[in-house]
Amino acid sequence: MLDQRFSNIWLVLACVLLRTALGLTPLSDDSLRNLPIAGADFDIKSGGILAPILVPRVPGTPGSKRVQQHFVDWFSTNLPNWHIDYQNSTSKTPATGDKQVPFVNIILTRDPPWAREGNIGRLALVAHYDTLITPEGFIGAIDSAAPCAMIMHAARSVDEAMTRKWAAMEAEGSSGLEEEKGVQILFLDGEEAFVHWTDDDSLYGARALAESWESTYHPAMSTYQNKLDSVSLFLLLDLLGSAKPRIPSYFKTTHWAYQHMALLESRMRTMELLATEVDHPFLPEHDKDPDTFRMRFGIQDDHIPFMARGVEILHIIPTPFPEVWHNHRGVPDDGEHLDMPTVDDWAKILTAFVAEWMDLEGYFSGQAEIPDNAKRSVSKRKTEFDLVSNRVQR
Repeated sequence: MLDQRFSNIWLVLACVLLRTALGLTPLSDDSLRNLPIAGADFDIKSGGILAPILVPRVPGTPGSKRVQQHFVDWFSTNLPNWHIDYQNSTSKTPATGDKQVPFVNIILTRDPPWAREGNIGRLALVAHYDTLITPEGFIGAIDSAAPCAMIMHAARSVDEAMTRKWAAMEAEGSSGLEEEKGVQILFLDGEEAFVHWTDDDSLYGARALAESWESTYHPAMSTYQNKLDSVSLFLLLDLLGSAKPRIPSYFKTTHWAYQHMALLESRMRTMELLATEVDHPFLPEHDKDPDTFRMRFGIQDDHIPFMARGVEILHIIPTPFPEVWHNHRGVPDDGEHLDMPTVDDWAKILTAFVAEWMDLEGYFSGQAEIPDNAKRSVSKRKTEFDLVSNRVQR
């Protein structure tokens, strides 16, 4: 027990130092307690977020088009301030011969209203939405309907707080005086192989988008040279939704971000805010030895074309893979085999991570009411030292 207490204190102190360097403000305990839950929206039969994604979504098929429309309709209705864009490409595949298959990446962006394109560094929340072509009727609940739903819930949960923060900054005249940060969601198409996984038969959407963004330049004198440079962190979720996942820290250069998320999980478990009962954390490698990082690109996934071009990657994918993966063990990867407490907990952890990245402490509902004339000053915030001192005393 004593060793665990010192381990927790070490983790808090290490992450506070990282947060101080990065300018991140931790969420208070009250903010963590009051983070929204998805509730009925994650119902696998009728949920407004998850249920419409739990269909076969092979690229170019009617199921894929319905899910694309679901994303667009849901954001247009619930989060109208998010800009919706598409990146389209086509490719031949080993399964379709000379036929060109369409791939559609859906890009949703929320930036400070005054910020200029090219001067905004963005947290990219990424998941693929396509499914395998075989077995016929494959649903892909963990792969990756549930990760898409988690991202949608996180976006809705922080949206109002971002509006409040930016309105307060404009009211006090501080807009544009600090690093500009936004959030971008990438729902990628064509991750799955059509026949066998190769460099050419996989990652169709990700390869097309990374190539396009590398050659899409911002105006001269911009902070970031091109769209790829604007991605501060590429946070990729995959195969999430089965019970008791174990997520390693794959990359040394983003271990700080892994530690950040691990601290949030630890705090939320200590506060009994998570529904799952586990014998190990979802993110157990917060104290991983820096000399033990070996893999250059990690597990083959949508991050590869971006990482090859220098984008920093935080890959949240379990090792070993869940037993439902690709139905290999006879257990279907469908909604009925999702572990819903795990899905809910990932949604909470992701929401908290995004909120801290965007420095939203003090701006959630009930914390920072903005008068009609939007004339208010930003409330004084606790220092990192105050926050860690309070936590250690608890």
